Amino acid sequence: MAEKVNLSGLSTEQRNPATMNIDDHSAAEIVKIINDGDRTVAEAVSAALPFIAQAAEAAADSISKGGRLIYMGAGTSGRLGVLDAVECRPTYGIPDGVVVGIIAGGMNAMFRAVEGAEDSFTLGEDDLRNIGATADDTVVGIASSGRTPYVIGALKFAKSVGCTTVSVACSPNAAISALADIAIEAVTGPEAVTGSTRMKAGTAQKMILNMISTTAFILMGKVYGNLMIDVQPTNEKLVARAVRIIRDAVGCTEDRAAELLDASGKRVKHAVVMGMLDITAEAADVLLSANGGNIRRVLKNHEERI
Repeated sequence: MAEKVNLSGLSTEQRNPATMNIDDHSAAEIVKIINDGDRTVAEAVSAALPFIAQAAEAAADSISKGGRLIYMGAGTSGRLGVLDAVECRPTYGIPDGVVVGIIAGGMNAMFRAVEGAEDSFTLGEDDLRNIGATADDTVVGIASSGRTPYVIGALKFAKSVGCTTVSVACSPNAAISALADIAIEAVTGPEAVTGSTRMKAGTAQKMILNMISTTAFILMGKVYGNLMIDVQPTNEKLVARAVRIIRDAVGCTEDRAAELLDASGKRVKHAVVMGMLDITAEAADVLLSANGGNIRRVLKNHEERI
């Protein structure tokens, strides 16, 4: 007989006193009530910032030495991990497979619930085995309740092979926190609709995952100032954005920025260095390679030589 699941102690499963009669309100009143509750999410995330920073540093270290940032979760938590992973490639110009999102039940679970997948302690381990998880990887287990068996199994296996392990939960003293090297708990409390953790808890998780990946890539030199200088100009909108980035970084006209982009082989970071130092794409490539792809280091070392 399967062990009975006890949710009574989870803060995400409690009834919210502010929404007890939410079904007896107008649409305008309902969205105001939900919005009022959402205002507390950033505060909950703020309390976990030191641990989020540690997770970002671990992710940057893993990626820098050839490892990966791997998100794992079930349901909404898993979907948010996949979403963050997918968006990193075009934003920061990284190869496929550097940031990985794995959802319990496989990619079909992105669009339709796969019943029972999250209840397996072994599927998370199987999924990590299938992608060859190693000690170079950082594995982030995501679960609003902090008790999802799929995530528990994944974190246990990740720890056994030497991965850096991170947990993201929205309940205090979460079970997954005890399995992680870095435990992130953003306690968002009861939802407007009881147990609907795609709401406040999901919002908190998205904020946290955005912070982890964004901070990791900033640390790795993928951002100059606040400009995404490794963006991949793969469509008209992104080409226009690339031109504006080069214009703003170099301080030139848009026409000159477009020329630099073309001359660089559509490599925004190279175009910026070319424009700043008035050098060729080949020379920019040499300088960036020698400085870990970091524009600030390129400029600092160039100034020191002058």
